[in-house]
Amino acid sequence: MQCIEVLGKQEFSSEKMKKVSLFDTANLFCDLYCLRPGQSQKPHTHQGADKIYFVLQGKGTFVVGEEEKVLEAGEIVLAPSGAVHGVTNHTPQALNLLVVMAPNPNR
Repeated sequence: MQCIEVLGKQEFSSEKMKKVSLFDTANLFCDLYCLRPGQSQKPHTHQGADKIYFVLQGKGTFVVGEEEKVLEAGEIVLAPSGAVHGVTNHTPQALNLLVVMAPNPNR
């Protein structure tokens, strides 16, 4: 069994949001997204794959489809296949997200 201390894997970049791969299988991927204040993931879509964002630490503004909502630690949101989605860290604190996507679009 592979166990990971998720918050011990945090990495940040001064240039853009940092993605840290935790698990990558033929069926799904699970990443840690680390955003410094002001950083964002540009809204985009995935056809044929659903994505889940779970806020581990901090607070962020999430866009899914036509909706926009601020989520904080302990909250989760689903971006279904084909829906435009993205996130912005609009706060002065770091934002850390656990992100799971299935099926894995990289395989």
